[in-house]
Amino acid sequence: MLENAGFRKLHEHQTWNEKLYVGGRYYVQRNQSSLLAFVIGKKYEAGQGVHIVGAHTDSPNLRIRPVSRRTKEGYLQCSVETYGGGIWHTWFDRDLSLAGRVIVTSDKEQSRFVSRLVHIRRPLLRVPTLAIHLNRSANEAFKFNQEDQLQPIMGLADMLNQPRSTPDADAVGKPTMASKHHPVLLELLAQELEVPVEFIQDFELSLFDTNAPTAGGVSNEFLFTPRVDNQMSCFCATEALIASVLDLDALDRATSIRAIALFDNEEVGSVSYQGAESNLLWSMLHRLAGLRVIGAPESTASAQDLTEQSLSRSFLISSDTAHAVHPNYASVHEEHLRPKLNGGPVIKTNAKQRYASTAVTTFLLRRIAKKAGVPLQEFEVRNDCPCGSTIGPMLSKVRVSEDN
Repeated sequence: MLENAGFRKLHEHQTWNEKLYVGGRYYVQRNQSSLLAFVIGKKYEAGQGVHIVGAHTDSPNLRIRPVSRRTKEGYLQCSVETYGGGIWHTWFDRDLSLAGRVIVTSDKEQSRFVSRLVHIRRPLLRVPTLAIHLNRSANEAFKFNQEDQLQPIMGLADMLNQPRSTPDADAVGKPTMASKHHPVLLELLAQELEVPVEFIQDFELSLFDTNAPTAGGVSNEFLFTPRVDNQMSCFCATEALIASVLDLDALDRATSIRAIALFDNEEVGSVSYQGAESNLLWSMLHRLAGLRVIGAPESTASAQDLTEQSLSRSFLISSDTAHAVHPNYASVHEEHLRPKLNGGPVIKTNAKQRYASTAVTTFLLRRIAKKAGVPLQEFEVRNDCPCGSTIGPMLSKVRVSEDN
């Protein structure tokens, strides 16, 4: 999307000197899972603010373990670990498959290694429920052990566990990949990537439901799809940034930098190299404040002074999913703070600072929404209900943020 809209890729390990222009469009990736993209206004001057929409790219799922090979009662199984705070009973009896990235060598000499994305679209795995005849209390309370009973089945051991080729035992290090994962799984990945099995060095794979998203409801007013939290915000932020550069008059008048910041690992606390608590965003802000942007007036202030000026003039909207009131569980919401579908974006507030919204930031957002003709809603949890959180509070430690 970004490259098709004229955004140029930058790399963190390379210098950005003589690469940035007023009116320029750029993006940066980290770990293939986090992304920053920004557009420099044509009236930009060093020390001006950066206006950001932040979101997260990850969702709760099941992930293949580093040693996943399991065989039990004649079945092939892939051992998985839970990621994030999922509603794990919903993963039973689904048509599951695999997606993620695979590290492969580009040649037999192993002179170069690359990370390849893989997305297997056909059903491969299933976590079957125990038959009702063997668990008569299933409809009273469906309880299960996440370690023992959430492990997916991939096939039958006596049919599929033998590889059709014999990879070099030393090609993928020791212990070999074939000793850690079922050979049939490695062959499947090799076929998808169109490489020899022995070229596979390692991987990170997640399970997903192959059932395609669809519109539903009597008037197709609903969208039935997984991972709305928070790929919806990522998509909308990206679309909005691209759409904003189409207004050439606004870009000509812009004195700031407009940006999006999409982080991985929010579902597990954001404390990672590619999470919101990393230096990813702050590194970009420091670089932008200190670098010479071609076409912008030169400044005599120090890089540190310009960085502080830029931070004080910046604003970030932490955009995450809000939960609309559930008609069967309306009582879990505070009576006057129940978000409605199609009622507009939701401002989330929490006195315990689980969200970053304040009177100042919500006022600014309301002003923007009023100018755009967009209605807003309010949300705050009940006193007897725990409150979630997102990337807003951690990013607001050195800048102004708003959660919605």
